Amino acid sequence: MATKLFVGGLSWDTTEDSLRTFFAAVGTVVSATVITDKYTGKSKGFGFVEMGSEEEAQKAMQTLNGQQLDGRAVAVNEAKPMQPREDRGPRAFGGGGGGGGGGFNRDRRGGDRGGHGGDRGGRRPY
Repeated sequence: MATKLFVGGLSWDTTEDSLRTFFAAVGTVVSATVITDKYTGKSKGFGFVEMGSEEEAQKAMQTLNGQQLDGRAVAVNEAKPMQPREDRGPRAFGGGGGGGGGGFNRDRRGGDRGGHGGDRGGRRPY
């Protein structure tokens, strides 16, 4: 059975190929993944490696934890199952309706910023 490892402290330059090569020195690598931001595509600085056996995973943790990969000391630990997260979508905060009204205003008439009012009503003073 394959064992998944968490690898933290990755360089922004680390690729899945370099991660796979780094771990291949101690055993069979089933998969290697660098986690990236879904909007920018940049590395988040951590990843996961799945080793071929429990023994190889233990050897990887003992041998590679604290070692340099692409100029950074990496942390290698057994991956923990992902915890369920609360819904962080717009509905988690009350429906995702309209925003709050004008920004910082000194008074309700919009002050010297020419706004439409900071009281959420948007009523013009004239």
